[in-house]
Amino acid sequence: MSRAQLLLVHLANLAVCGTGLVYAWMRYLVEPADEWAVVNHPWQPHMQHLHVLAAPLLVFALGLIWSAHVLGKLENGRKNRVAGIGLTAFFLPMAVSGYLLQVAVDPGWRRAWIWVHVVSSLLWVAAFVVHQVRALATKNRNGLGEDSQSPVVTPFRISAPSSDPVEESADSPENDASAGPTSD
Repeated sequence: MSRAQLLLVHLANLAVCGTGLVYAWMRYLVEPADEWAVVNHPWQPHMQHLHVLAAPLLVFALGLIWSAHVLGKLENGRKNRVAGIGLTAFFLPMAVSGYLLQVAVDPGWRRAWIWVHVVSSLLWVAAFVVHQVRALATKNRNGLGEDSQSPVVTPFRISAPSSDPVEESADSPENDASAGPTSD
């Protein structure tokens, strides 16, 4: 996984988890200042909207790393699979219940999707934290510090060329006068 992909997964997860936790706190734990208030906190609708808008970014980020990271780790039998498999297992009910929660009309189904979404989301957050802690422990145990580069397996890499091909050919031995006799 490239650093850009890693950053995208972490930022998307932070956005979804952060807005979700703040929204849940506002929705279920905050008491409204006014007994006739429609929401418990003035920012509650905004947190819900931010959460709903950030969720597709997480879905995209996980789709981006699915082939190279998730399937790659499952195929080669690398360690840290328990938390990774947990992430994979918790993601589907978390994502599906999040979408079904938005379209559920019947109060019974809505309550059911809320429970599925909250439980699977909390399990997702716990598995993500365990996955990251284990990955850092493995990285430190293998002697890969922050300055060293761990092997990166990506389907493609976006980067600038290491040198200019025109300058490289001008410096080649064929064009160097000191390289030996020429046939002039």
